[in-house]
Amino acid sequence: MKPIWIVDDDQSIRWVLEKALARENFTTRSFSGVHDALAALEQESPQVLVSDIRMPGGSGLELLQTVRDRLPGLPVIIMTAFSDLDSAVAAFQGGAFEYLAKPFDVDKAAELIRRAVDESMRGEAAHDERVTETPEMLGQAPAMQDMFRAIGRLSHSAATVLITGESGTGKELVARALHRHSPRSNGPFIALNTAAIPKDLLESELFGHERGAFTGAQAMRQGRFEQAENGTLFLDEIGDMPFDLQTRLLRVLSDGQFYRVGGHNPLRANVRVIAATHQNLESRVRQGLFREDLYHRLNVIRLRPPALRERSEDIPLLTRHFLQKSARDLGVEPKRVSDDALAYLASLPFPGNVRQLENLCNWLTVMAPAQVIEQKDLPPDLTPRQEHAAESIAVSTDGAVAPTPAVPNGAASSPVTATASVASVWENGLRTEVARLLRENSADVMDELARRFEAAVIREALDFTRGRKVEAAERLGIGRNTITRKIQELHLDA
Repeated sequence: MKPIWIVDDDQSIRWVLEKALARENFTTRSFSGVHDALAALEQESPQVLVSDIRMPGGSGLELLQTVRDRLPGLPVIIMTAFSDLDSAVAAFQGGAFEYLAKPFDVDKAAELIRRAVDESMRGEAAHDERVTETPEMLGQAPAMQDMFRAIGRLSHSAATVLITGESGTGKELVARALHRHSPRSNGPFIALNTAAIPKDLLESELFGHERGAFTGAQAMRQGRFEQAENGTLFLDEIGDMPFDLQTRLLRVLSDGQFYRVGGHNPLRANVRVIAATHQNLESRVRQGLFREDLYHRLNVIRLRPPALRERSEDIPLLTRHFLQKSARDLGVEPKRVSDDALAYLASLPFPGNVRQLENLCNWLTVMAPAQVIEQKDLPPDLTPRQEHAAESIAVSTDGAVAPTPAVPNGAASSPVTATASVASVWENGLRTEVARLLRENSADVMDELARRFEAAVIREALDFTRGRKVEAAERLGIGRNTITRKIQELHLDA
């Protein structure tokens, strides 16, 4: 293996890192400035480069840029004693593997360099996960294969279709696929979210209006039905359509005619309608919020894209696809996910479904430090070591992270909610650890996990009671002698 290069004008920093890496059996080569490192780079290359930013005779950021141009796959760790936002942003924009602020913990620095070495060695292998063509829909699970078959059977039909299911399952993707594989594929596909349009404007949005029909209507305007002529009109969130407008929609579906707002001449509508909703329309009919006759007009063919937890075997496939897509959008190298991290992701319920997974992949493309994503690189509230159990994490497409209320397993959620329930998070983490120990043929798995479980519980209880053993025992529901004995057995005296 090639040596680790350390570039820093501070001799003590070089010495400390050399000694720490020597204990890890890494060979090192040190330079006191950028000029010497660049000269050596003409002859050889390192496995990992660790460089300070501010040095006499040259900047570590300039060195980073040169290295990225010559050796784009080489991990570079930037160090600085000037821990300011501009330096951190400049380092990551330049392609740094990680940013290390001085003074740093030597053990943590060594661990970071080990990760960089692992990344470098993995990067030397050829990438075999290239996507040459963006697929229309992805899924190997039986539920998705059933969906594909249904779309195939409808490919020669122009029947009205009602798509139901949870938010984030891809209802619009199904609608677009139905259109693309239908006799109307040469016509337009027009989508309208009926819940996103104010009630006063929705009628005009659907059917258009004549000039002077209302204040501000200075010209005639075509509605979505006219725009979708000879094609498909997709009405998303149909369950939220105002009751009085449901009557007008029913007339169009019944006799194929409609009037613009303020108009007197009927217009023919040669349009296929596909509707979608995450709501229970049968329940809304019983509550008097949705017309029963309109429900039956829409519910000619019914499709339900499965929730992601019902097709968990597709999570690895979808994760790779979304990481590739996100990398293309950002113009960066696609990241990969370790087998352990993929197994852990596949165990999560994903209440936000496919949209949530896609947002998570966007977050990882931006925020994960290494090209190979490990379980510890996932957002904090997706991992077992969460400290705020009552909160969940929101992962938006731009990488922002914000706390949101936790969502029970299987409940409908916001499209960006990215967490599991508290119980499922630590239970899934435990299952992942059990699987790892079994793969490694570890001995006495049950005893080992029991000791770690007891140690974690007692430590947390002692932290909560600020070291008061009697109170901790009472909180845990065990005897005073028991907690004393356990503390000694588990070596928790410190």
